[in-house]
Amino acid sequence: MNFTHKISIAALALLIISGGVSAQQVKKKPVAKKPATTAATQQAPKNYLPRDPNVLVGKLPNGLTFYIRRNTEPKNRAVLYLVNKVGSVLEDDDQQGLAHFTEHMAFNGTRDFPKNDLVDYLQKSGVKFGADLNAYTSFDETVYQLPVPTDSAKVFTKAFDILANWAAYQTLDPKEIDDERGVVLEEERTGGKNAQERLRNQTWPVMLNNSRYATRIPIGKEDILKTFKQATISRFYHDWYRPDLQAVVAVGDFNPLEVLALIKYNFGSLRNPDGERPRTYYSVPPTPGTVVKIATDKEFPYTLAQIIVKHPETITKTATDYMQNIRVELFNEMLNDRLSELLQKPNPPFLFSQSSYGGFIGKQDAFTTLAVAKPGELETTVKAAVAETERVRQFGFTLTELERAKQNALLAIDNAYKERDKTQSAAFANEYQQNFLTGAAIPGISYEYNFYVNNIGKITLAELNAMAGKFVSDQNRVILVEAPDKDKDKLPDEKTLLGWISAAAQNLKPYIDYTTDKPLLANLPPPGKVTSTQVDSTIATTTITLSNGVKVILKPTQFKNDQILINGYSFGGTSLASDDDFISADFAASIIGGSGIAGFSQAELDKKLAGKNVSVSPYISDVAEGISASSTPRDFETAMQLIYLYFTQPRKDVDIWQSNISQTKSLLANRSLDPGSVFKDTISATLSNHNFRGMVVTQDQLSKATLDKAYAFYQDRFADASGFVFTLVGNFDVKVVQPYLEAYLGSLPSTKRNETYKVLGVHPPAGQITKTVNKGIGDKSSVQLVFSGSYDYNDNNNIQMDALESILQIKLDQRLREKEGMVYSPGVKADYKKIPEGRYSFSVYFECAPANVDKLIAATMEEINNIKQNGALPADVEKSNIQDARATQVELKQNIFWAGYLGSASQNQQDPNAILHHVGNLSNVTVQSTKDAANKYLSGDNLIKFILLPEKK
Repeated sequence: MNFTHKISIAALALLIISGGVSAQQVKKKPVAKKPATTAATQQAPKNYLPRDPNVLVGKLPNGLTFYIRRNTEPKNRAVLYLVNKVGSVLEDDDQQGLAHFTEHMAFNGTRDFPKNDLVDYLQKSGVKFGADLNAYTSFDETVYQLPVPTDSAKVFTKAFDILANWAAYQTLDPKEIDDERGVVLEEERTGGKNAQERLRNQTWPVMLNNSRYATRIPIGKEDILKTFKQATISRFYHDWYRPDLQAVVAVGDFNPLEVLALIKYNFGSLRNPDGERPRTYYSVPPTPGTVVKIATDKEFPYTLAQIIVKHPETITKTATDYMQNIRVELFNEMLNDRLSELLQKPNPPFLFSQSSYGGFIGKQDAFTTLAVAKPGELETTVKAAVAETERVRQFGFTLTELERAKQNALLAIDNAYKERDKTQSAAFANEYQQNFLTGAAIPGISYEYNFYVNNIGKITLAELNAMAGKFVSDQNRVILVEAPDKDKDKLPDEKTLLGWISAAAQNLKPYIDYTTDKPLLANLPPPGKVTSTQVDSTIATTTITLSNGVKVILKPTQFKNDQILINGYSFGGTSLASDDDFISADFAASIIGGSGIAGFSQAELDKKLAGKNVSVSPYISDVAEGISASSTPRDFETAMQLIYLYFTQPRKDVDIWQSNISQTKSLLANRSLDPGSVFKDTISATLSNHNFRGMVVTQDQLSKATLDKAYAFYQDRFADASGFVFTLVGNFDVKVVQPYLEAYLGSLPSTKRNETYKVLGVHPPAGQITKTVNKGIGDKSSVQLVFSGSYDYNDNNNIQMDALESILQIKLDQRLREKEGMVYSPGVKADYKKIPEGRYSFSVYFECAPANVDKLIAATMEEINNIKQNGALPADVEKSNIQDARATQVELKQNIFWAGYLGSASQNQQDPNAILHHVGNLSNVTVQSTKDAANKYLSGDNLIKFILLPEKK
């Protein structure tokens, strides 16, 4: 079953809450040298937060700001940003969309990199376009992001030349502009021509009070993008891309003084324009009273309400600001914990709800409540979501809630402090970017840690309880309702909606915080014993076998200071469920994993684990059951206890079952309204050859599923631990953790039934098939081409398949995006597996105008046929190999990589030492090998074409 309602709700929340337009690309160059600069730590005014002494901050005489920090995570790498205080709000009326278009042009010709030479150069240096090399444009800023290797002095030095080219030397060639118009218009099509865009056009003018932000959406206006002249975009670039609005952020494994010299050399001679235009900082004017907007769309599958109370923006600069930030963090956590508890009721009042105070748009903060309703239940949803805030306003939080929130806040800052020397460079770069754009303080983790420890205890319950009254108001308030067109006649009018909100405050009772002091595990089980130990010094792993048959692969690392990743699997999974029991079995792990454990409900368990950095989740896939977990060294025993209990004392909760089934049915109700969902459902049905196990669950199937069957299947899958293999990767000592492994894993039940998965043959049908779906009113299409077949899973074939994916991605970027200008972001994905049977699928996918579908499919097939006939170009083989090699170098220093790799090697019975030869084996990728691979895997004998077109009129 491919339909997971939790993922759908999370994605929906992100979709609704995000809003804003970003874009991808990159380019630009430098100039001569000129000394001048100072910087670094300054004496902070009284009450102002200090600046982190580990970052060198300063300005060149021309006003360009720089941030430089040495950081060795990842080693031999650096992250470079060019940050511009330049966004769509600065566009003149005839320039709408050109802030974003300028960002695109940075990759299409600069002084030192004509046309697409910049992308080509960086790809040859191991930098991937899109994944590594990137940029975005928003209302107030445009940011270029360039991760580069530092073990190549030539490439690293050149990177600053690239930043300077972006900053001052774009050529904005008229031909290149015309060639890029199609790409930008296709980006607009990819992110728009849908229900979300049409609803945004209805709601944003209200939400943003017809301000500059409401009329300067970054993607711009289609008619301007099609017709603007070169002089118009040159005017924008000349006016706003200037040193006094720019910053260079450099964080990585380098010598800071050398980087300072590179910045001075490349940026020192840049000049601000004569008679420069003042940089206006816009805001959203307050809205008197409350404004309500109800918007509908034919294709929108959800009904939701959003209540936004806007407040003046606060930038964290002082200790007072920082203290308030902590209060807000605690407030948000406690309120949302209450909303989450409501989802555990047998018939939850909403599909999703969240309330929080935070940053908004246009120099504003906002207290925002978002609630997604079940079909026909908007009143219930609105009242329930509003009631929780009102309950806090009337009765406050409890002391136990506040103490748990403080524990969790201290836990988070403690983890960050312990990982202070293992923090990724991009995290620092993002902080410094915000400092430049907004003035937000950058005191550094050491200061922040001590501030938390010394001050969080001073925060009182009375302070937190007073916050709801400050956040909630009927002034400067916007209420939005979005729903499907078909439900328009069921929606409330403004008076009724406001009545619901007022009624939500009536007849409320104080929240009761049910807690328990009972131990997680009252009686320790009799421990097992280690019966064998094998050490692999090549990859530094130790494999132990316990007396009950459980096998544990341990890899101690120093990649993170405060992390241990724990995974376990055993073969079987839902392949062992009968067709009649499959739906129940497919729900089993998510239901049991959300039902608490032993004598603890889920709410009680969450409270019990407050202040502990531990996560344990059972899972059941089609071929395996297992555990996915993480902890810190301090909380390792708690993680082990939870794993033991998920095996031996899973909890059966009727309320959780009914909640999940109810929510899933509600999400299915309007799924057919969304063209994207209909298209995805067609793809999943076809690729599974219409086997219901690979298709979206139906209402009828849900009605036949039962908790008893789900619980029984879960119990059976975890009844025998003898076939389980666990992997532990992280900061631990094998001798220290071994007693815990013996106690909690060694004592798991073992019946030695020696089970494995069944091969059910659920895979795509053979032959050439075309599936066309006509759905949607927008002028957009989606295409997915899927090649598939049998596969001999081994290291060499896997390397060739990965290279073919990488090379075809390069070719389709060049052909469909750059040459044809008819696709924004083509994608290529190679999947291959050994279990349950050797199979591969190789997919190409893109969105485009309906009129261009046939031409783009033909162009794609032409590029594939070129590789089949001639092999890949040597330059493309070189790019693929260097990108793979550099990615592998980084991965080998990551816990998450080793956790996945060791588990995969165990499941597929591969030599785990093979990874050490991976970079060397890339030499096996040649022009001839790519030709052979393309003919073998992309023959076209088994090819399914999926095409989504608008509805026929």
